[in-house]
Amino acid sequence: MLRYILKRLMYLVFVFFILSIIMFGIFKMVPGDPAKMMIDPELAAKDPAKYQAAYEQAKKELGLDKPIYVQYAIWITKMLTGDFGYSVQYRMPVVNVIKAPMVATLKINIINLILVFAITIPLGIATAVRKNSILDNVVQVVTVVGVSLPMFIIALLGIYFFCVKIQIFPISGMETPGANFTGMAKVFDELKHMALPIIVMTLASLASITRYVRGAMIEVLRMDFIRTARAKGLREKVVIYSHAFRNALIPVVTIMTAWFVGIFGGSIVIESTFLYNGMGQVLITSLRQQDFAVVLTMNMFYVLLSLVGNLVMDLSYMLVDPRVKLS
Repeated sequence: MLRYILKRLMYLVFVFFILSIIMFGIFKMVPGDPAKMMIDPELAAKDPAKYQAAYEQAKKELGLDKPIYVQYAIWITKMLTGDFGYSVQYRMPVVNVIKAPMVATLKINIINLILVFAITIPLGIATAVRKNSILDNVVQVVTVVGVSLPMFIIALLGIYFFCVKIQIFPISGMETPGANFTGMAKVFDELKHMALPIIVMTLASLASITRYVRGAMIEVLRMDFIRTARAKGLREKVVIYSHAFRNALIPVVTIMTAWFVGIFGGSIVIESTFLYNGMGQVLITSLRQQDFAVVLTMNMFYVLLSLVGNLVMDLSYMLVDPRVKLS
């Protein structure tokens, strides 16, 4: 297994560098000039010579005056040492730009991840075991409706019922404007603002994951070894949880790993609807403002996260099912 891990790590490094070259080349081909964004546009009309001098200085500071292969070498070297560049939009280092949104995104998405799988796995197992029962039929109807509704519709319904009609939660933001809460009061205020986005994200995710777990369990429950386990007189709970669910875990592990990778990306729909300053909001704003240093850093982070996630997923397969051999 150690040999397999080392082999995959070498593959990971190779793919990472290939993708970094591709991503860097794509962003260099996108129209726009980051150096011009660092200069006051009114300066061009007031003093063209001064504007040109400032423009050349900005290009030098951003390294845009060098050949593209030199720019890539400088960028990848700095990135590997923790220097992710300078944001022309926020006028600060990229690491300072993404630090707070990353923490905010992790908070809301990790809670959502725990709630979704705490609900969907037991519900999916229950509906699979009681296939065609009243519970199963009700859940199937509800999940079909849930899959059909876009997330922004659920968000708008949540705002209408919980913010307008009942007025339990604030409509948007991450904290109460003008309030100087400290200690536990600040924590509760933050949780109050996080509650509705988490509820909406959880409700929007329940339908598809429940159907996924249910389908995996039904497929396993039809197999011969389940009938054999029941014929041996094993208790139904042992058959379901020790035999059936363990063998149904491989597709569940696949979707859990994909979700884990996705929690760092944030939700553009949720964050835009509730004005929640997370990674999704920063990414879309940076794209609109052509802040390529931020966008490129975030994309390379997602590339690395996906590569590591695939390795963890393969190792998880072996832990879940000993029949899976890594070579």
